[in-house]
Amino acid sequence: MWKVYKWDGRYIQGEFISEHSTEKAAMRKARKNINYSKVIKSKLPGLKARGETVLWLDKEDGTPIGVIIKKTRKKTKKGDDLASTG
Repeated sequence: MWKVYKWDGRYIQGEFISEHSTEKAAMRKARKNINYSKVIKSKLPGLKARGETVLWLDKEDGTPIGVIIKKTRKKTKKGDDLASTG
C-alpha cells in the first residue's frame, strides 16, 4: 500500500493524508493536497533492503514538504516457518 504524508511543520512524515493501492492514485492525491514541484525517488540501499520505496515531494528550491512510502513484505518460502510447539 502506498501512504501519503504531508509536512506538519515539524516532521516530513507528520500528517497522514491517505492510503492507496497504486502509485498513480497516491500521486493524484498528493497533487491535490500538497503543492509540490518535484518528485525524487530515493535510491538508498538501506531502504531497498527493508523493502521500502520512498518518493520525496519537494518544493522548487528542493525543500522536502511531503513523502509517499510503500512498504512491501518479504515473501518467505513455503515450509520456512517455524513449526508450532503448542
